[in-house]
Amino acid sequence: MHRFSESCVAVLEMGWDRERQNKAVHLVDVPGHSRLRPKLDEFLPQAAGIVFVVDALEFLPNYVEFQSKVVKRKVPVLICCNKADKVTAHSKEFIRKQLEKEIDKLRASRSGISEADVANEFTLGIPGEAFSFSHCSNKVTIAESSGLTGEISQVEQFIREHVRP
Repeated sequence: MHRFSESCVAVLEMGWDRERQNKAVHLVDVPGHSRLRPKLDEFLPQAAGIVFVVDALEFLPNYVEFQSKVVKRKVPVLICCNKADKVTAHSKEFIRKQLEKEIDKLRASRSGISEADVANEFTLGIPGEAFSFSHCSNKVTIAESSGLTGEISQVEQFIREHVRP
């Protein structure tokens, strides 16, 4: 792992040898702190897939502006609910519904802006309907994981399916 001190962005090389498949994948970890979110713009144009990690234990839907930017991309997205092994963790369905509600609120608040102001902006979902990830042109998957126990099989599967070395 290489750390860039000025931006706090980690670049990881990940490889695996399963079923005689040797693959190396270049991963970029952009921390979720609001001050560092603009760093994501540097890496989004090159992304083959996006793993968006949320804390299932202390989930707060304050990721919405960030999430809507990620969903606008034409690449597959995995929303990974980490700490799912904890008894008090929110379920992936709860987190999905909350994110959809918050994105829908964001869309509604932006609908008050004149059409001239948003003419170049991509609209998420189907106009006139409540937002759902199923309305996105890219595939959005919700999964659970636990960094503590090492249960990341759904993340590995997503990378195998969508990211080409």
